[in-house]
Amino acid sequence: MKTASIAGPSRIEIRDDVSSDMSPGPGEILVDMKACGICGSDLEKVFGQYGQPSMKLGHEPAGVVLAVGDMDHTSHDTSKDRTMSFSPGDRVFAHHHVPCYSCHLCDHGCETMCPTYYETNLSPCGLSEQFIVPAWNVSHGGVLKLPDSVTFEQAAMIEPLACCVRAWRKIDHRRGDSVAIFGVGPTGILHLMLSQIHSSSNIICTDLNDYRLEFATKIGATSVIKSDDPNLQDAIHQSTDGLGVDVSIVATSSLAALGDAILATRRGGTVMMFGVPSKGAILDLDMSDVYSREITILTSYAASDKDTAHALDLIASKRIRVDDLITHSYELNDSQRAFEHAKSADGAMKIIITDN
Repeated sequence: MKTASIAGPSRIEIRDDVSSDMSPGPGEILVDMKACGICGSDLEKVFGQYGQPSMKLGHEPAGVVLAVGDMDHTSHDTSKDRTMSFSPGDRVFAHHHVPCYSCHLCDHGCETMCPTYYETNLSPCGLSEQFIVPAWNVSHGGVLKLPDSVTFEQAAMIEPLACCVRAWRKIDHRRGDSVAIFGVGPTGILHLMLSQIHSSSNIICTDLNDYRLEFATKIGATSVIKSDDPNLQDAIHQSTDGLGVDVSIVATSSLAALGDAILATRRGGTVMMFGVPSKGAILDLDMSDVYSREITILTSYAASDKDTAHALDLIASKRIRVDDLITHSYELNDSQRAFEHAKSADGAMKIIITDN
């Protein structure tokens, strides 16, 4: 069985372990991976500062159920049991992390901070010909059956869209609000699409990449501005009658973009820090300005299965057209080239790895 693994800094290898036992245990399911997206956190693991060979790649997988473990001898909290019946041949999306829904953090809506959330994962990973979904995930809503109308490539967009959905649930926004999106890679474009769903009146997108700015224009951005434009702040404030935007979403790891977002946001507005900063990243910030202008800075990490269910509904109903974002696909054997392409972002938006 072939699996994409981190072999060292900036290097992926395809390991072929013919001896691995892929028989699902009690409550588990075995899935044949058909499509899996490359996430920004995957790129950080391979090319960034915190990647380790032990880290798993791929958490956006969709595929077909090959086998189902014994469902009569599972051990879990039946009070939170939301087991769905699965059979070989079912088309599914599998979420890699699922919380407990019983702890103090879950009770306060912080499901992605739950200790159990980090204890669950796909084995060996999502970027593998086959993977096992743990019993906890299966019994607690971590696996979604796909409608026939949703392709595997579209289903590979469920998890990133769910992360954006969760971020928007945290933002205090109203119909007609102005929004600035800093960084319009795949998740930035998803935030653009969600801005449209939430009836934002003025959607401003910034990036250094001309291709992605043009892409944002085609999707429906009101205006686009190069991130390094010295008149960036003037342009944003002029387009909002001098107020600044109601909501800024930082969909990039750049801390400079976070600083720009704070300056671009109106008094009493909200900045959502969505992009994943590098480990140890430190921002020199004038907190007196943040305080005196009552800027709310929020962060949003990952997604719960409530968010993935909502994301699937948005995709299946075509309210979010994820096909527009998928620009390239690579076979699993070609993962190194796929990751390098995703890192360079050369003429690319979302890159999917397939195993057909």
